[in-house]
Amino acid sequence: MTQLELYKEVALTIDIPSENLRKGDVATLIDIVPHPSGGEDGVVLELFNAIGESIAVTVVPQSAVTPLRSDQMPAVRPLLEAIV
Repeated sequence: MTQLELYKEVALTIDIPSENLRKGDVATLIDIVPHPSGGEDGVVLELFNAIGESIAVTVVPQSAVTPLRSDQMPAVRPLLEAIV
């Protein structure tokens, strides 16, 4: 896995329906937390809307995010759009 850096933007690699998050959504990584019993570490993400307002803080498995790359383009979608 590519090294993740705190306070950098990352992209989700999976949908997280319980949080209304989709693969490709961009978030800021604000912490890495060890699993209490030796499982996969988690990452704390802060999510922002398109105009930069903080809308959520959530924890996901570390494998659910990847650093952004220079060959990617962010996109915009409605926040309440259902994941199907």
